[in-house]
Amino acid sequence: MKKLLLLCLLLFSSINTYAAEFNHSDWDGLLKKHVITIGMGEVTQLDYAAMATDRPVLKAYLASLSAINMESFESWSKAEQLAFLINAYNAWTVELVLTAYPDIESIKELGSLFQSPWKKSFILLLGKTRSLDDIEHGFIRAEGRYENPYIHFAVNCASIGCPPLLAEAYSADLLTSQLKKSTAHFLSDRNRNRLEGDRLKVSSIFKWYSEDFEHGWKGIHSLSDLFILFSDALELSNTDVERLQAGQIEIEYLDYDWRLNDKKKL
Repeated sequence: MKKLLLLCLLLFSSINTYAAEFNHSDWDGLLKKHVITIGMGEVTQLDYAAMATDRPVLKAYLASLSAINMESFESWSKAEQLAFLINAYNAWTVELVLTAYPDIESIKELGSLFQSPWKKSFILLLGKTRSLDDIEHGFIRAEGRYENPYIHFAVNCASIGCPPLLAEAYSADLLTSQLKKSTAHFLSDRNRNRLEGDRLKVSSIFKWYSEDFEHGWKGIHSLSDLFILFSDALELSNTDVERLQAGQIEIEYLDYDWRLNDKKKL
């Protein structure tokens, strides 16, 4: 009987460990320490110089991500998986920048004539060496996996034109509110999204990934649906919303600013 009880306890412990939520506290601490929030959060900068001094902590966190195998990952909830992938993408993007910092003005400099930095395979994740594109397009945007268009305002490409890097790690229990907050923050930035007369000038992100806003997620079947849903963030009046619904407002895409989202030098 005692042996049976001990076996049950060990099995229960093993199951709990296997299903335990991944610990993103190191990444959360780095973000809280080094992300500089401007305004209400619609813009953030990263203090890469200070982050470089904490690079051992970053590397330890990346190693913990690499230690997760596909079987464990697939046992998690969808929210847990998505938070893991977003954090992994953002953390490895920062690590990529730090490989050349401070001699870098844009992440695009880390690519080559034949390969963009997003296609470089340097990330050990879920049992394979992968690229940032593999994480974003092979997992986060993969058809039938999550299909949440708000992810485009969570993954950060280390550029001024990107949605702001959230000053905290994404987590399963807060994921819904965090993604909604990130989306609202991005659409609140008038440098990247603004109404001018009969033209709604928005980030090129909406041109590149327009198909992701047509799947009907949360009732969003088009870019206009998204903009109406976040009309407060865009500061659209009721009349503006009616005009947008009637197709009387043209959507125009702004040039993307690829300069590094580094802390401004004073």
